[in-house]
Amino acid sequence: MPMMPMFFGDATFLLLIPAMILSMWAQFRVSSSFNKYSQVMSRRGKSGAEVARSILQGNGIYDVGVELGQGHLSDHYDPKARTIRLSDAVYNSSSIAAISVAAHEAGHALQHDTGYAPLFLRSFVYPVAGFGSKLAMPLFIIGFLLGEGGFFLVELGILLFACAVLFQVITLPVEFNASRRAIAVLRDGGYLAEDEVRPARKVLSAAAMTYVAATLAALLQLLRLILISGRRR
Repeated sequence: MPMMPMFFGDATFLLLIPAMILSMWAQFRVSSSFNKYSQVMSRRGKSGAEVARSILQGNGIYDVGVELGQGHLSDHYDPKARTIRLSDAVYNSSSIAAISVAAHEAGHALQHDTGYAPLFLRSFVYPVAGFGSKLAMPLFIIGFLLGEGGFFLVELGILLFACAVLFQVITLPVEFNASRRAIAVLRDGGYLAEDEVRPARKVLSAAAMTYVAATLAALLQLLRLILISGRRR
Protein backbone atom coordinates (compact mmCIF):
# COMPACT_ATOMS: atom_id res chain seq x y z
CA MET A 1 0.00 0.00 0.00
CA PRO A 2 1.48 3.43 -0.91
CA MET A 3 2.59 5.31 2.17
CA MET A 4 0.76 8.61 1.72
CA PRO A 5 -2.69 7.06 1.06
CA MET A 6 -2.01 4.77 4.02
CA PHE A 7 -1.38 7.79 6.25
CA PHE A 8 -4.18 10.04 5.05
CA GLY A 9 -6.85 7.55 4.04
CA ASP A 10 -6.61 4.57 6.36
CA ALA A 11 -9.24 3.44 8.85
CA THR A 12 -7.56 5.16 11.80
CA PHE A 13 -8.94 8.43 10.44
CA LEU A 14 -12.32 7.28 11.76
CA LEU A 15 -10.97 7.84 15.28
CA LEU A 16 -11.09 11.59 14.67
CA ILE A 17 -14.76 11.72 13.68
CA PRO A 18 -16.17 11.82 17.25
CA ALA A 19 -13.79 14.67 18.12
CA MET A 20 -14.79 16.58 14.97
CA ILE A 21 -18.47 16.25 15.83
CA LEU A 22 -17.89 17.30 19.45
CA SER A 23 -15.78 20.26 18.32
CA MET A 24 -18.46 21.52 15.95
CA TRP A 25 -21.12 21.12 18.62
CA ALA A 26 -18.96 22.89 21.23
CA GLN A 27 -18.24 25.81 18.91
CA PHE A 28 -21.92 26.15 18.08
CA ARG A 29 -22.84 26.02 21.75
CA VAL A 30 -20.32 28.64 22.87
CA SER A 31 -21.28 30.98 20.02
CA SER A 32 -25.01 30.61 20.60
CA SER A 33 -24.69 30.98 24.39
CA PHE A 34 -22.50 34.05 24.14
CA ASN A 35 -24.69 35.65 21.47
CA LYS A 36 -27.85 34.96 23.45
CA TYR A 37 -26.63 36.35 26.76
CA SER A 38 -24.68 39.21 25.20
CA GLN A 39 -28.14 40.65 24.53
CA VAL A 40 -29.14 40.35 28.20
CA MET A 41 -27.79 43.22 30.28
CA SER A 42 -26.95 42.59 33.93
CA ARG A 43 -29.00 44.61 36.36
CA ARG A 44 -25.90 45.89 38.18
CA GLY A 45 -24.79 47.60 34.96
CA LYS A 46 -21.02 47.09 35.34
CA SER A 47 -18.97 46.49 32.20
CA GLY A 48 -16.69 43.50 31.75
CA ALA A 49 -13.62 45.68 32.33
CA GLU A 50 -15.11 47.16 35.51
CA VAL A 51 -15.99 43.73 36.86
CA ALA A 52 -12.50 42.36 36.15
CA ARG A 53 -10.81 45.32 37.87
CA SER A 54 -13.19 45.14 40.82
CA ILE A 55 -12.53 41.41 41.31
CA LEU A 56 -8.79 41.98 41.22
CA GLN A 57 -8.89 44.86 43.67
CA GLY A 58 -11.31 43.01 45.94
CA ASN A 59 -8.70 40.26 46.23
CA GLY A 60 -5.82 42.63 46.86
CA ILE A 61 -4.34 42.31 43.37
CA TYR A 62 -3.13 45.68 42.09
CA ASP A 63 -0.34 44.67 39.70
CA VAL A 64 -2.55 43.08 37.02
CA GLY A 65 -3.80 45.33 34.24
CA VAL A 66 -7.04 45.06 32.30
CA GLU A 67 -6.69 46.06 28.64
CA LEU A 68 -8.79 46.14 25.50
CA GLY A 69 -7.59 43.33 23.23
CA GLN A 70 -8.09 42.46 19.59
CA GLY A 71 -10.39 39.95 17.93
CA HIS A 72 -13.69 38.28 18.77
CA LEU A 73 -13.81 36.11 21.90
CA SER A 74 -10.02 36.41 22.16
CA ASP A 75 -10.18 37.13 25.89
CA HIS A 76 -7.25 35.79 27.90
CA TYR A 77 -4.98 36.32 30.88
CA ASP A 78 -1.29 36.79 30.10
CA PRO A 79 0.66 35.59 33.17
CA LYS A 80 3.98 36.95 31.89
CA ALA A 81 2.66 40.45 31.28
CA ARG A 82 0.30 40.20 34.29
CA THR A 83 -2.47 41.52 32.08
CA ILE A 84 -6.07 40.56 31.33
CA ARG A 85 -6.96 41.32 27.71
CA LEU A 86 -10.65 41.51 26.90
CA SER A 87 -12.25 41.67 23.46
CA ASP A 88 -14.41 44.69 22.65
CA ALA A 89 -17.61 42.64 23.09
CA VAL A 90 -16.55 41.93 26.67
CA TYR A 91 -14.53 44.99 27.70
CA ASN A 92 -17.24 47.59 27.10
CA SER A 93 -20.39 45.52 27.61
CA SER A 94 -22.43 45.04 30.76
CA SER A 95 -24.16 41.92 29.45
CA ILE A 96 -24.27 38.72 31.47
CA ALA A 97 -22.09 37.05 28.85
CA ALA A 98 -19.48 39.83 28.98
CA ILE A 99 -19.08 39.96 32.74
CA SER A 100 -19.02 36.14 32.93
CA VAL A 101 -16.09 36.00 30.51
CA ALA A 102 -14.35 38.89 32.28
CA ALA A 103 -14.76 37.17 35.65
CA HIS A 104 -13.35 33.95 34.16
CA GLU A 105 -10.19 35.75 33.04
CA ALA A 106 -9.95 37.40 36.44
CA GLY A 107 -10.19 33.87 37.82
CA HIS A 108 -6.93 33.05 36.05
CA ALA A 109 -5.29 36.06 37.71
CA LEU A 110 -6.55 34.78 41.07
CA GLN A 111 -5.03 31.38 40.26
CA HIS A 112 -1.71 33.07 39.54
CA ASP A 113 -1.86 35.10 42.73
CA THR A 114 -2.68 32.10 44.94
CA GLY A 115 -0.08 29.81 43.33
CA TYR A 116 -2.55 27.42 41.72
CA ALA A 117 -0.26 24.54 40.72
CA PRO A 118 -1.88 23.44 37.40
CA LEU A 119 -1.58 27.01 36.06
CA PHE A 120 2.14 27.08 36.73
CA LEU A 121 2.55 23.57 35.34
CA ARG A 122 0.77 24.66 32.16
CA SER A 123 3.07 27.68 31.85
CA PHE A 124 6.08 25.39 32.30
CA VAL A 125 4.91 22.96 29.61
CA TYR A 126 3.76 25.65 27.16
CA PRO A 127 7.12 26.34 25.40
CA VAL A 128 7.69 22.66 24.64
CA ALA A 129 4.03 22.17 23.70
CA GLY A 130 4.11 25.13 21.33
CA PHE A 131 7.28 23.82 19.73
CA GLY A 132 5.84 20.33 19.51
CA SER A 133 2.53 21.39 17.98
CA LYS A 134 4.39 23.04 15.07
CA LEU A 135 6.95 20.34 14.34
CA ALA A 136 5.29 17.08 15.38
CA MET A 137 3.28 16.38 12.23
CA PRO A 138 5.96 17.50 9.71
CA LEU A 139 8.53 15.28 11.45
CA PHE A 140 6.13 12.35 11.59
CA ILE A 141 5.23 12.60 7.89
CA ILE A 142 8.83 13.08 6.76
CA GLY A 143 9.92 10.08 8.84
CA PHE A 144 7.01 8.09 7.46
CA LEU A 145 8.05 8.85 3.88
CA LEU A 146 11.69 7.96 4.54
CA GLY A 147 10.78 4.40 5.45
CA GLU A 148 12.96 2.50 7.90
CA GLY A 149 15.57 5.24 7.87
CA GLY A 150 13.07 7.75 9.18
CA PHE A 151 11.86 5.77 12.18
CA PHE A 152 13.62 8.14 14.60
CA LEU A 153 11.75 11.11 13.12
CA VAL A 154 8.44 9.27 13.47
CA GLU A 155 9.14 8.59 17.15
CA LEU A 156 10.29 12.15 17.71
CA GLY A 157 7.14 13.47 16.07
CA ILE A 158 4.99 11.33 18.36
CA LEU A 159 6.94 12.49 21.42
CA LEU A 160 6.54 16.17 20.51
CA PHE A 161 2.84 15.69 19.80
CA ALA A 162 2.47 14.00 23.19
CA CYS A 163 3.85 17.18 24.79
CA ALA A 164 1.16 19.19 23.02
CA VAL A 165 -1.46 16.72 24.25
CA LEU A 166 -0.14 17.05 27.80
CA PHE A 167 -0.65 20.80 27.57
CA GLN A 168 -4.27 20.26 26.51
CA VAL A 169 -4.87 17.87 29.41
CA ILE A 170 -3.39 20.29 31.96
CA THR A 171 -5.52 23.09 30.50
CA LEU A 172 -8.77 21.36 31.51
CA PRO A 173 -8.48 21.77 35.31
CA VAL A 174 -7.12 25.29 34.83
CA GLU A 175 -10.14 26.38 32.81
CA PHE A 176 -12.75 24.61 34.94
CA ASN A 177 -11.25 26.03 38.12
CA ALA A 178 -11.23 29.56 36.69
CA SER A 179 -14.92 29.20 35.82
CA ARG A 180 -15.77 27.96 39.31
CA ARG A 181 -13.93 30.92 40.81
CA ALA A 182 -15.76 33.26 38.43
CA ILE A 183 -19.22 31.97 39.33
CA ALA A 184 -18.44 32.12 43.05
CA VAL A 185 -17.18 35.70 42.96
CA LEU A 186 -19.99 36.89 40.68
CA ARG A 187 -22.57 35.42 43.05
CA ASP A 188 -20.94 36.21 46.39
CA GLY A 189 -19.62 39.59 45.33
CA GLY A 190 -23.02 40.82 44.22
CA TYR A 191 -22.01 41.38 40.59
CA LEU A 192 -24.99 39.29 39.46
CA ALA A 193 -28.48 38.91 40.88
CA GLU A 194 -29.40 35.37 41.93
CA ASP A 195 -31.45 34.69 38.80
CA GLU A 196 -28.54 35.86 36.59
CA VAL A 197 -26.09 33.29 37.96
CA ARG A 198 -27.55 30.41 35.97
CA PRO A 199 -27.16 32.15 32.57
CA ALA A 200 -23.57 33.03 33.53
CA ARG A 201 -22.89 29.40 34.34
CA LYS A 202 -24.30 28.39 30.94
CA VAL A 203 -21.94 30.77 29.15
CA LEU A 204 -18.87 29.47 30.99
CA SER A 205 -19.93 25.81 30.71
CA ALA A 206 -20.29 26.20 26.95
CA ALA A 207 -16.82 27.75 26.74
CA ALA A 208 -15.36 24.91 28.81
CA MET A 209 -16.70 22.35 26.34
CA THR A 210 -14.44 23.75 23.63
CA TYR A 211 -11.43 22.75 25.78
CA VAL A 212 -12.90 19.30 26.33
CA ALA A 213 -13.36 18.89 22.57
CA ALA A 214 -9.81 20.08 21.86
CA THR A 215 -8.38 17.65 24.40
CA LEU A 216 -10.35 14.73 22.99
CA ALA A 217 -9.22 15.59 19.47
CA ALA A 218 -5.58 15.75 20.59
CA LEU A 219 -5.78 12.43 22.46
CA LEU A 220 -7.40 10.64 19.52
CA GLN A 221 -4.86 12.07 17.09
CA LEU A 222 -2.05 10.88 19.34
CA LEU A 223 -3.61 7.41 19.46
CA ARG A 224 -3.88 7.45 15.67
CA LEU A 225 -0.20 8.33 15.24
CA ILE A 226 0.81 5.54 17.63
CA LEU A 227 -1.34 3.01 15.75
CA ILE A 228 0.05 4.04 12.37
CA SER A 229 3.60 3.89 13.70
CA GLY A 230 3.06 0.47 15.28
CA ARG A 231 1.54 -0.98 12.13
CA ARG A 232 4.43 0.39 10.09
CA ARG A 233 6.93 -1.47 12.23
